[in-house]
Amino acid sequence: MKNKLKTGAILTTTAVGLLHVLNKCISAVSTLKDLLPSSDGRYFTWRFGKVYYEKTGTGSPLLLIHDLSPYASSYEWSLLRQKLSKTHTVYTLDLLGCGRSDKPNMTYTNYLYVQLISDFIEKVITEKTDVVVTGLSSSFVVMACGNNPDLFNKLLMINPENLVELASIPGKRSKMTKFLMDMPIIGTTLYHILSSRDNIEYLFTEKYFYNPFRVKSKQIQVYYESAHKGDSCGKYLLSSINGNYVNINISNALKNINNSIFVLLGTHYENAKLIADSYTKMNPAIETVFLDDTKFLPQLEAPELTCSNITLFLES
Repeated sequence: MKNKLKTGAILTTTAVGLLHVLNKCISAVSTLKDLLPSSDGRYFTWRFGKVYYEKTGTGSPLLLIHDLSPYASSYEWSLLRQKLSKTHTVYTLDLLGCGRSDKPNMTYTNYLYVQLISDFIEKVITEKTDVVVTGLSSSFVVMACGNNPDLFNKLLMINPENLVELASIPGKRSKMTKFLMDMPIIGTTLYHILSSRDNIEYLFTEKYFYNPFRVKSKQIQVYYESAHKGDSCGKYLLSSINGNYVNINISNALKNINNSIFVLLGTHYENAKLIADSYTKMNPAIETVFLDDTKFLPQLEAPELTCSNITLFLES
């Protein structure tokens, strides 16, 4: 019996050790191409870590904020930034837990990003700014604007999160999911499975783009690299997202905002019409436009169409 227990302990220790080595190898190999260099930008030293950002162009300030995902980064705006920089001082940042920014071991919450965005505008941009934001990150901007409207000018949201989904709070199942993913070795292994290149390619072809033939291999590789930068510590953000810790009910804030708000939705984005109706029901002043033949990331799938709509709204 003792020998069996000893053998079992040795095998378990060996297996865990091999997983640890494998995890380290995956993290190292996936970032070898260095498609997200930090040499072109700067860092905003914030209370919870360094936040990477870039500043280009001249004119009134425009802040571009990517969707909240450990796979995402300011690369999301790479096809629009140059054109928008002709008439605006464009700021793009990698949110904490994403891309080239720090990825601390912590629980990420909606309020954390509300404070980050507010502090970035107040301390880096230093003046009232227009904001274009994607997906789940739209909720941070709405809450930040509701708390401190003097920092914001016009708001444009691309495929914002469903209001019903945003109201979901952590439960027993989501808390268990977060607990498992936060584990040192098992959690990292699970994260590597979820953030594999194949799974990210699936996201692009099935969720992000309407036309899978528009997806470029570099886009997949950049998202894959972003997921693994910082020794794959993006898992802490993903565990918080899956655990519903970044959700918040924005209905009241959305209802009371007096800023100009524009919502762009892909015609093939899931529940796009329902989302448009729910947002305009909360605030009838919100304008909505549907972008033909696009899904979740029209700024990468149809950049010219997206850019023209952004420009039209900002100049109106």
